Parts: sequence; structure tokens; C-alpha cells
Amino acid sequence: MAQRIRRVSTLKEFERTIDDFITQGYKVISRGEETATVIKRGKKDKHLLVFLLTFWFTVGFGNVIYALLPGKVEDEVLVRIEKES
Repeated sequence: MAQRIRRVSTLKEFERTIDDFITQGYKVISRGEETATVIKRGKKDKHLLVFLLTFWFTVGFGNVIYALLPGKVEDEVLVRIEKES
């Protein structure tokens, strides 16, 4: 997936932008002094199907493993402070 870049000019705007993404359901996966990466994961919509197909053969262990796997990444954004030169 292609990563989007959100450029900001001040530390205050950097903090506010990250807070806005968190409010929208994103999670911060890395953060430095001038950059931060936030992601938004999708929901698993096939959980019941996996349960029905794997329960018979694995007595539910396959379903437990599937439930622990993270959802796919819907969106990834790099927030960066760009200093004016």
C-alpha cells in the first residue's frame, strides 16, 4: 500500500494533526521528533465464515488464531515537520 505524507510546518501543528488522526481511529505505530507514522486497520468481516470452516477440523484452534491476527491496513500516513529554509 502506498504511504501518504502529511507535511506540517510547526510542532504545534504536528501535535494537533496526530491528535486529529487518533480521533479518527488511527493508531500511532512510530513517533520521532519530527515524524510520526499512523495507521488505520480494517475490520475482519469473514470471521464467522472462518469459524464455520475451521471449527470442524481444528476444534476451534484455527478460529482462535484468526481472531488474534491483526486486520489489514486500510490507510497509512506519515506526518512530517518540514522546516522552512
